[in-house]
Amino acid sequence: MVRAAARRGFLRPLAALLFPPGPQGGSGPHGVLPTLLVALTFVSGVVDAVSFLGLDHVFVANMTGNVVFLGFALAGDRELSATASLLALAAFLAGATAAGRLRRGREPVRMFAPLVAVQAVLVAGTLALTAGGSGPLPVVGLLALGMGLQNAVVLRLGVPDLTTTVVTRTLTGLAAEPWDRTAVRRLVSVAVLFCGALAGGLLTLHHGSHWALALAVALLLWIAAAGAVTAAERAGPEAP
Repeated sequence: MVRAAARRGFLRPLAALLFPPGPQGGSGPHGVLPTLLVALTFVSGVVDAVSFLGLDHVFVANMTGNVVFLGFALAGDRELSATASLLALAAFLAGATAAGRLRRGREPVRMFAPLVAVQAVLVAGTLALTAGGSGPLPVVGLLALGMGLQNAVVLRLGVPDLTTTVVTRTLTGLAAEPWDRTAVRRLVSVAVLFCGALAGGLLTLHHGSHWALALAVALLLWIAAAGAVTAAERAGPEAP
């Protein structure tokens, strides 16, 4: 099913919209990976909605926000938790470090699916903790650990304008640079992050964070499966 979606569904058309194929046709320079990164951007919005609205007003994907929140908390803001911000930063860095070491000597495309699958397991763990009535800190730690993995592999893939978490530079580019195909990617990135935050916020505020986390797990499992198919297709022509 995932293979069929990659070939005939929306994966290739959206990837071609973001990165048009060359004059000889075929796939763009990154295959269907841009579409999968767009889906990861949506997941980032969902999990940040869970962490900010359902936990200690902390981000697990947007580390810029956490650095600022840590400063506010240390300045005396009682609505923010310095402990939660520090934990999110430490777990994020741990995830990024682990992903960096695991990918050494390996092609980034081959590591994409396994690392996203690990992220899905971590988010599923937070879903179990939430269902069991756990406090916020373990949930923050696991979510931030997963986002560290995600950011490390996305950084290594190096697909332009699709960082999956940060849009400050993206918005700057939209405002300061000429509008072309790059602007389409930037608009998609900003819009999808907004939609993920909106969906995660609606689920968290009206139905509970467990529904938002379940959505994130389902999406991550699908992304991991599609990424595995992509890696296998790329490896196919190289096989003897």
